[in-house]
Amino acid sequence: MDNDNDSREVATHIKNQDLVKERRRQIVDGAVKLFIKNGYHKTTTRALAKETGLSIGSLYEYVSTKDDVLYLVCIAIHSEVEQGVKEALARPTVGKAALAEVIREYFLVCNRMSDHVLLMYQVTHFLPEKWQIKVLEAEIRITNLFIEAMRELRELGKLPKLADHTINLIGHNISVLGHTWAFRRWYFGKFFTIEQYIEQQTEFIMSFLEEKKE
Repeated sequence: MDNDNDSREVATHIKNQDLVKERRRQIVDGAVKLFIKNGYHKTTTRALAKETGLSIGSLYEYVSTKDDVLYLVCIAIHSEVEQGVKEALARPTVGKAALAEVIREYFLVCNRMSDHVLLMYQVTHFLPEKWQIKVLEAEIRITNLFIEAMRELRELGKLPKLADHTINLIGHNISVLGHTWAFRRWYFGKFFTIEQYIEQQTEFIMSFLEEKKE
């Protein structure tokens, strides 16, 4: 299931899907600001409507509950990551350079949406179980993009003959290192630009993909 289908699981009375997508992104961006500033539980629907410039009635045309809004915040992150990573995979690069492009695009999205990522980790446990499952599925789907990219490169002879479980672990490491920038940007930002962070973390990741000398 892709992220468009994920978001369609949130009920709406509006038939125009482009308008739904636009308004929901507006709601998501407003919600992130308020949830971070006031906390999830203290943010009222009225405040959310005011922040997004919609009436409460209009807000309820696009979402039914505050839980829906939080779920859409999580899905928005995954949607942007998937789009960025797939665009990177489509570029005319080969071998490790292709993987480096994927890592760079992913880290840049994590930088642009660092508040969203931080919020996702802080409040996902407030979601109903059905939404938590969907968020975790989307998270694994992103990680699988890295894993499949490495497997393909391995089959093409562009990476060492690493075992599947090793490639799986590296894929999860890439996912976590992107999120780490969002968690620790208050510290890393003192010493690295995002480009410097990407360069050093990419070198670190690539060190695990070198042929081991006997």
